[in-house]
Amino acid sequence: MTPRAPRTRRSSPAADPAGAGDAGLVALGLLPGDRVRFRRRDGERWKEGMVARRESDGSLGVRDAKGALRALPLDLVEVRTRGPRGGVVWEPLPERAERTEQLDLF
Repeated sequence: MTPRAPRTRRSSPAADPAGAGDAGLVALGLLPGDRVRFRRRDGERWKEGMVARRESDGSLGVRDAKGALRALPLDLVEVRTRGPRGGVVWEPLPERAERTEQLDLF
């Protein structure tokens, strides 16, 4: 008798939640892995994380420093960007999502 090859799990594009959320992230001006910060209440300290995906309810999936995936409303999140002189600037996510980007013609 010949030994069987180990069974591997195949992922289909429909079953891939990360691939499905990429289109929603692009609409917000984000990519998976972008640095963000968030806080649940006004008096709380900012916590940093990384963008993981767009959730089905419209919120943003963020991995925190402990590796936990959190679903956060868009108005509680700020995105790390570079300012005009190259310094780090935190931009509120709703402002970034409202800004329109010029698309390439060709």
